[in-house]
Amino acid sequence: MPYNIYVINEGYSRMVNKSTMAANCTSTLIKGPNNIIVDTMTPWDKDIIINGLKKHNVSCEDISHVICTHGHSDHIGNNNLFVNAKEHIVGFSISYKDQYKLHPFESGEEYKIDEDITILPTPGHTSDDITVLVRTSHYGIVAVAGDLFEREEDLNDPSLWRETAGSQFPDKQEANRNKILALVDYIVPGHGPMFKVSQEIKDQLKSS
Repeated sequence: MPYNIYVINEGYSRMVNKSTMAANCTSTLIKGPNNIIVDTMTPWDKDIIINGLKKHNVSCEDISHVICTHGHSDHIGNNNLFVNAKEHIVGFSISYKDQYKLHPFESGEEYKIDEDITILPTPGHTSDDITVLVRTSHYGIVAVAGDLFEREEDLNDPSLWRETAGSQFPDKQEANRNKILALVDYIVPGHGPMFKVSQEIKDQLKSS
């Protein structure tokens, strides 16, 4: 049975002044044989998460996997709503209660939830960022990519991901961005709405 993707909160990021940024992450429901939430916003957003799931007839108890693309506070703030989940995956860490599954993300190895959902290590923004690839019924292959992509505009303005969002390892991030762009039809970025990866974008990758 194929999966559907629902963005339950569109993220944003902007500089308020020289010393303050306002930001919150995009939170995504992957609905299908496994119900998965990707990135759970800040601890002040509990009601947004609960009500967003409810719109798609899903409760916190129905979530089988919690996936956080990295460990920043605006991506992990409501993980404790999902104590029934089989796994919590935060960056390269896979756990259930106090049990941690050892998986070699560091060596580039993918982690499969099932035949339609694969987690790829895509470090750059931080040392242990991950991207969720989903085969969907309506959008083709979708990457829920966290801050690998800040938002669609950073395709033309690299300063958005390199400087505004910050990149711990920009060379790795650029390589992983290009890898994901070549693989997928749509991307859910960390701080903006889902966008289509056009053929023009793919052609530019081939010619670069």
